[in-house]
Order: sequence, then C-alpha cells, then structure tokens
Amino acid sequence: MSGTRQRCASCGHELAETDAQVRCPACHGLLEILHARPAVTGAALRARFDGRRVENAARDSGVWRFLEAVLPTAAREIVSYPEGNTPLLECPALARWTGLPRLLLKHEGLNPTGSFKDRGMTVAVTQARRVGATALACASTGNTGASLAAYAGLAGLPALVMVPQGQVALGKLAQTIAYGARTLLVRGNFDACLDLAEQARVRLGLYLLNSINPFRIEGQKTIVLELLQQLDWAAPDWIVLPAGNLGNTAACGKALAEARDWGLITDTPRLAAVQAAGAAPFAASFRERFARRHRVEPRTVASAINIGNPASYDRAVRAIRETNGVVTAVTDAEILEAKAVVDGAGVGCEPASAASVAGARQLLRDGVIGREQRVVAVLTGHLLKDPDSVTRYHQQADPRPAYANPPVEIGPTLGEVERVLRSRDAR
Repeated sequence: MSGTRQRCASCGHELAETDAQVRCPACHGLLEILHARPAVTGAALRARFDGRRVENAARDSGVWRFLEAVLPTAAREIVSYPEGNTPLLECPALARWTGLPRLLLKHEGLNPTGSFKDRGMTVAVTQARRVGATALACASTGNTGASLAAYAGLAGLPALVMVPQGQVALGKLAQTIAYGARTLLVRGNFDACLDLAEQARVRLGLYLLNSINPFRIEGQKTIVLELLQQLDWAAPDWIVLPAGNLGNTAACGKALAEARDWGLITDTPRLAAVQAAGAAPFAASFRERFARRHRVEPRTVASAINIGNPASYDRAVRAIRETNGVVTAVTDAEILEAKAVVDGAGVGCEPASAASVAGARQLLRDGVIGREQRVVAVLTGHLLKDPDSVTRYHQQADPRPAYANPPVEIGPTLGEVERVLRSRDAR
C-alpha cells in the first residue's frame, strides 16, 4: 500500500493518492500531498540523493532524483525530459549591485521550456497519466501554458491553455502554440482565466494543472532540495523568490519543512517572497500580519507575476510563518534595473525573475537581510521568454535608463566603428 495520500489543508479530509480531484470534495479547499517518512532519513537519505546525482550526472532529472520526496510510487510511469539540474551561480556584478557579497543565483530559466514550471509539470503530468486523464488544461500568464503544452505533447495528451488576451509575452505564447496546445485568448486577466479553467474542470472533466494541483507543488519543491544539495546540504540564510500565484512560495516552504523533518538539514532558511508593486496583494496582507486576504487589479511589466488573487495564498501564508519569512514588493523600475544588471552579467532572465534580485537588494537596505548572510535568489524564467521587454528598456530615450545599452546605427566604414568605440570609452 502506498504511503502517499492527499489531504485537504482546510478541513483535513483525506483522499487516495490516485484520486483525480484537485480540490477537496468536502469543502473545496486546496489539497496537499503527504508522504510516509522515508525508510532512511538524515545522512543516509542525503547519500541516496547524492548517489543518484553522481551516477547520472546531468542526464538525470533534477526532480526525480528526489523520488522519495516527490512521488515514491511513480517510478515506472514518469513523463520527463529530463528537467532540473539547473546551476547555482556566483555573480560578482550582482553581488556588487545588491551589496550582498554571498549572493547566489539559482537559475530555473535553464529548464527545458525555460522556466521552473517544468519541475512541477513533470510530476503533475505523470500523475495525470496515472489517473487516466484524457485531456489537460490550465490558465496561464505564459510559462505554465508553455510547460503544460510541452509535457502534454510528450505524454501524448491533448491540452487546453487559457491566457489573458494581450497580457502574455510573445515568447511564451509562441511556445504554447508551437508545442500543440489549443490556446484560448480570454478577454480578461489571469484570475478570470483561472476561474474559467476551474469551471471547465468541473463541467467538462478536464484535468487541471495550475498550481492548485498538489502534484505541481511536489515537483517545485525540488528547487529547494537541489540548491541544498548543491550547497552540500548547508542551508543558506535566505531563499528569495518572485511571488505571483504563490505556488513556488508554498512549495519552498513545504520542501524546507520536510527537509528539516527528515534530517536533511538542521537549519531552516528564511523565505522572502517578492511581488511587483503593481500586483502585490500578498505583500499587503503580510503588512497586516495576514489578518485579511487582499485582492487587487494587477498591473506590472513582470507578466509572470501579474496576478491579483493568488490561488495558493493559504499555503504560502503557512510557508512564510513557518520559516519566519517576509514578503515585500518592488517597483517595475527596480525590477527592470535588476534585470538589466542580471542580463549584462551574462546570466539573463525574464522580468519577473529579476524581482527576487531587486527584492534582496531592498531587504538589505531595509536591514532585514544582513550584508554577510548567504542569500540564494531564484531566477524563475529565461531571458528569451520576454524579448520585447529587453528592447523596450534598452531603446527608451526619455529618460534613458541607467543600464541602457541601445544598438547604434552606423555607415559601413571603419571610421564609424572607431567613433562608436570612442564614445563608449568616454562613458
């Protein structure tokens, strides 16, 4: 008998591991996955995870390496590219810009479809196939749709993706279409898309793969497990991540709780969830110690976190509380400047990713993060997810951004090349 089960986080109602519902049938609350304590824990479990990493190197999935913590009974049914195995980068330029000399970047944009969503999608699509789902669906600001489309194609299942019309970066929309998903442009924002997707789940029997699906959370947990492994299981002081629908915040909190309970780590990092100021309902609730849940009409250039009513709110509240974490918000200008520095350092990321870096800088200035503390900032998406944001920033003329690097038109002469080089040296 499987030691894995689903439990409602609101009322405690339990379902079997292979029940296809993604919400509690008793109270409509969100479900969470509970695993039996592994047969080995502590150093022995670390050695098991480390052994798989050494044996398979980069060919193996950075999700399914942690099978016991993800979905122990799925070993023979896995749908995988593989995903994960993303780098943990030192970046002196970012350390200088943020003022954090021990800053590291966990670059999830180097997953197969260019975002962290692949970690959750490999598990959720695996589960979809296990429960006999005949069609998959999601609402998306871009990355979820791209990832679902790719994994659905790999699994041979039809997919329906609902996106807010005119609010999805072209790179992400192109992926969703190219990978074969039926793509619906909904006249409304992401929250309207998610409401519609939920109705489709109930009325049309589609298997929903947004982060309300608890199996998505199990895959996304491995961001934390992998970065801990890369640090030889020595926990950092802080993990800073962008926050939109809050699935990642919830996943990171769950990963840290299990890592501590299973003896993988002795110290628990603090979580810092960073929202865009124009889409910051979670930050507003945090300022009131989560006394009430806020909803907003979201407006930010960081389309991946342009969400006004985050679905994983309750899970994320628990994650922040259990890790003594914080929630903050940064402006679009701060996000774009951080992105320009990340890009210029040769790392690159989409706008929402840069919120984590801008947030780390702000939290240092506010005295929340200490200068000598070890901080891991999560970059959630690839630079090419939103190329339009790059050209807009660098070609803006009035006022010209501090880190702008506009292309220069010249005549076909060496003198023109020399002129441009001299003007660059003079800056």
